[in-house]
Amino acid sequence: MYSLSHGSSRSPARHSRSLLSRLRLVLAIRRERHRLADLDDTILRDVGLSRGEAEAESRRPIWDVPGHWRR
Repeated sequence: MYSLSHGSSRSPARHSRSLLSRLRLVLAIRRERHRLADLDDTILRDVGLSRGEAEAESRRPIWDVPGHWRR
């Protein structure tokens, strides 16, 4: 679904939607990672993360996601 390759048979409208969908995904990943760093230690413990793990995750680049997220 979020493949970076484009076939020549795609219409311009389809290409635009696909590009917009990928942009939304990238922005959502960025937003979620920044919010993770803002959680307090109690909530982080509840989800099984340390402060260091949350901060490390928030610093990851937006393109560094599991492969299945990009399909």
